[in-house]
Amino acid sequence: MNEIIKEKLLNKNEKILNMIIERVKRDFLDDIAIIGLSGSFSTNDYHEKSDLDLIIINNTENAWKISDCFIFDDVGYDIYCTSWEGRIEDQSNLNSEMISCLTDLKIVYCAKPEYMDKFNVYKQKALDLLAKPIGKECLDQAKKYIDAAKQHYVETMISEDAGTVRFASCGIVYYLINALVRMNNTYIKQGIKRYREQILSYKYLPENFDEMYMAAIEAKTIDEIRNTSHEMLKSVVKLYDEMREKFVKKAIPTPDNVRGTYEELWSNCRNKVIVSCDSGDKSYAYHAAMGAQNYLDEMTEMIGTKKFNLMQYFYADNLQLFKEAFLRVMDEYLDEYNKIGVKVRKYDTFEELYDHFMKS
Repeated sequence: MNEIIKEKLLNKNEKILNMIIERVKRDFLDDIAIIGLSGSFSTNDYHEKSDLDLIIINNTENAWKISDCFIFDDVGYDIYCTSWEGRIEDQSNLNSEMISCLTDLKIVYCAKPEYMDKFNVYKQKALDLLAKPIGKECLDQAKKYIDAAKQHYVETMISEDAGTVRFASCGIVYYLINALVRMNNTYIKQGIKRYREQILSYKYLPENFDEMYMAAIEAKTIDEIRNTSHEMLKSVVKLYDEMREKFVKKAIPTPDNVRGTYEELWSNCRNKVIVSCDSGDKSYAYHAAMGAQNYLDEMTEMIGTKKFNLMQYFYADNLQLFKEAFLRVMDEYLDEYNKIGVKVRKYDTFEELYDHFMKS
């Protein structure tokens, strides 16, 4: 871009920005706190048709009246507000893909000094979280994006429309990119034009990620789209599992956290499994098995008990096999109690139960 075009472009932006600030001072003095510049003009990565990305932080609902969307000089502009309690708070907690709109925002207008103080509190919170070492917090956030990608993968499998499958694949790529951003405890600093080069600069990436990324983009047929999306999703999940193993401290069973869990497993699952399997009720047994597996998985995650793969023994035509496996698991789970000296609360008479319960 030559200097004449660049100067013309910057002058146009200055006029638009001054126009907005003039309107704010006239009509929204108490309603709008801050206006900041983000996007390509903030990072000096703009072209002749780049729009002006403004973050307008509002104090009141009345501020939304400034919202407008228009085309000027063959460029589209979208003027809208951002609330403190909504997007700004989400960005400060790293629960947004638009963290740069907080951390890298160039303030061009502030109604009062206290608004700048408030803004800086939110900004510092985000910077403090980004400064933390990779651990449970950022990986938990990554998991949410991975789960969203999985939902889009379902759409690629159930639709036979090429456009729908392609669009679902776009969702997979988008959410996996954001998962990788959080897995590296960073944020996207530039727009979609620079996504690829930013991602490739990260330390933690699946092997051959760029090849898979481009394969998903270049896929031609529905089957290719499905296959490339699947490979990319599978690779990020594998990396996530490896990082979880490396960076997240595992829970350890203790008397305080394990006590009562065996009794709860008995209460929620044992008799359901026995009755459903003995009666040959396949549907009942199926859902009882799912509930048991879900509980066991929760205990592994929350308190660090042994990992059980109970569902590998479920066959609707051989429910006795599953019942026997479940009872073995119950015995193995009891070993968790025995290892740390926790006794099962089991009573043979009501008097014993009454005496314990009333003294608790």
